[in-house]
Amino acid sequence: MVTAVIQPNKRESNQGRIIVDGKVQLLFESDSAGDTRLKDLYQSDPLRVLFPNNDANDIIQAALVNISGGLVGGDQISVDIKLGKNAKALIVGQSAEKVYRSLGSDAKIEIKIKGGAGSWIELLPQETILFEGSRLRRHTHINIEGDGRSIAGEILVFGRRGHGEHFENGVINDAWEVVRDGRLLWADTLHMDKNIASIIKDPACFDGAVAMATVIYTGPNAEDNLLAIQNLLAVTNNDVLSSVTCVNEVVIIRWLGKNALDLRKDFGAFWCALRNQIADLPARLPRLWDM
Repeated sequence: MVTAVIQPNKRESNQGRIIVDGKVQLLFESDSAGDTRLKDLYQSDPLRVLFPNNDANDIIQAALVNISGGLVGGDQISVDIKLGKNAKALIVGQSAEKVYRSLGSDAKIEIKIKGGAGSWIELLPQETILFEGSRLRRHTHINIEGDGRSIAGEILVFGRRGHGEHFENGVINDAWEVVRDGRLLWADTLHMDKNIASIIKDPACFDGAVAMATVIYTGPNAEDNLLAIQNLLAVTNNDVLSSVTCVNEVVIIRWLGKNALDLRKDFGAFWCALRNQIADLPARLPRLWDM
């Protein structure tokens, strides 16, 4: 039996600005037949969760939707995803997340993922587009038990490239934490709030990249898969650079691209191949990815 709660739009005024406080809580559990089922769902505006139909040989999918169309300064959203023992699920972003210019306040995103023993979870985003003058603070916390495994990713685009806009002023603070059985395995934060244009142009930093992407894989067999992952990265577009490293039981893959579309294509192709290589899942992305 599924418990689903939907809360109406919760907004409050702060010096004339509208602040959004959206929440999603998802709980998946594996039944006696080994199939993953949705157990609990809580959602409040502007966040919604959809459940697209997927092929019988793939895992359950949930699509996160922000019906407000983007984030402004002062908005905050939180996503809490839990998988029980042996449960398997893919969480995908329904569309690119836009972070608009701020008058001074930060937009905040809090993502928590918890997977039980034997679980498999994929957190597959679409792009986060940082408008000029936007201010974003995002924290992604992954907590895995026993032999559970997870893939989580992100794509950042620096400005509205189609409008000739660059992300040169504002704040980006993007933090990750990976924990297994109560032990911190890896932590990392990208922070830029001053001289952003020069940092992006610097050959020792972003070397003029217009977008970057990250994939974090954690599992007890992470190091054993390092060579296979390196081989998957061998084929890339000319304008995309990639790298991979392994720390404890965590593999970190990163891309820098001078063409955001080429980077997206490489990111998606790698994700398909990785889930197939490591978890023997179909080498394809959700249909939402191509819509």
